[in-house]
Amino acid sequence: MNILIVSQYFWPENFRINDLTQDWVRRGHNVTVLTGIPNYPAGQVFEAYQKNPERFVTYEGARVVRVPMLPRGTGAARLFLNYMSFVVGACLWGPWKLRGVVIDVIFVFEPSPVTVGLPAVLLGWIKQAPVVFWALDLWPETLAAMGVVRSPRVLGWVGRMVRFIYDRCTLVLGQSNGFLESIAKYCSDKRKIRYFPSWAEDVYSEANAIPAPEVAVREDAFNVVFAGNIGEAQDMPAVLDAAERLKNHEGIRWLIVGDGRKSDWVRDEVMRRGLADKFLLLGRFPVERMPSFYAHADALLVSLKKDPVFSMTIPGKVQSYLMAGIPLIGMLDGEGSAVIRNANAGLTCSAGDAAGLAAAVQTMAALSREERRQLGANGRAFAQREFGRKLLMDRLDGLLQEAVTDGEKKKKGR
Repeated sequence: MNILIVSQYFWPENFRINDLTQDWVRRGHNVTVLTGIPNYPAGQVFEAYQKNPERFVTYEGARVVRVPMLPRGTGAARLFLNYMSFVVGACLWGPWKLRGVVIDVIFVFEPSPVTVGLPAVLLGWIKQAPVVFWALDLWPETLAAMGVVRSPRVLGWVGRMVRFIYDRCTLVLGQSNGFLESIAKYCSDKRKIRYFPSWAEDVYSEANAIPAPEVAVREDAFNVVFAGNIGEAQDMPAVLDAAERLKNHEGIRWLIVGDGRKSDWVRDEVMRRGLADKFLLLGRFPVERMPSFYAHADALLVSLKKDPVFSMTIPGKVQSYLMAGIPLIGMLDGEGSAVIRNANAGLTCSAGDAAGLAAAVQTMAALSREERRQLGANGRAFAQREFGRKLLMDRLDGLLQEAVTDGEKKKKGR
């Protein structure tokens, strides 16, 4: 198939769509990616891209087409302009840059914002190609949950935009079963909705990884590792509250691998609360380095704020954590928490429950190495069974073919 991926984010930014692109090329598909200028998460254009943008026009055999856009910068206003500038850039320059390119199906990668669907819908109309939309974030619910938008009128406008996009897609995929009900509220044709979760990335299954030299080894330490984006959704205030409750437990150490819009706040709070000797704030590293940091982990932490929309979410890191074969500690509600429990892969507490998180860390630290090893093994077996990469890639190929077949029927019916 000739597949066009529309994604605001792409390599060298670290997103799951990079992995998917590689897989489709290996499977013999002809892949083109329409994306923006790499600037996530710091909000500044990557230095390597600025120096030599020609290095970033192909990726693992896929052609990469980039359109002008404003970097994220800092602040809500700048983020809004970042979102809108990609829509404008992709709608104006995308059709021109993709002229003459044969497209059988368009795949939309949407971790946020949902506006990425607008240029995809336009290109679907121009190219007469079906659009498959993978919803990894729910709009307008997430905007309300994060407090980004409080006006019911504005949320209503966003909802109408979401309906406009979904109704012009051939298939809409939800990353969790909980997503499907929300998607259905904005889909006139419920038959087009499908469940499609994130897969467990193979890199995390690497055994015998050499521990990262950035982390000093302490024989008495119990290391809780948090990896990924540090933003509002991850409820870092509750994480820090839990760490403060465990301040006098000498062995417990928190390793934060990643960055994001709350990174500076976390750094300031760690110092203000006198937790500098308890935290290692390591910054962002490429995905290939993550097994070396996981090699230090006694437990892997996943957290989400308390809100109905987040209870429907399975954070992508859950699948990666499970595949790593290390026990999980989850401070979250709903589907993400259920996955950890169903896998018998660790301990959970309610979202926002700092005391519960502190208790879970203590309980996990008190387990024997063999007991923790068994929890990790349970998680890996569950990930391979439920979120195996080949299993889900085969399913996604089938969904794309379904969309293409549906598109061909509609063309013949005209």
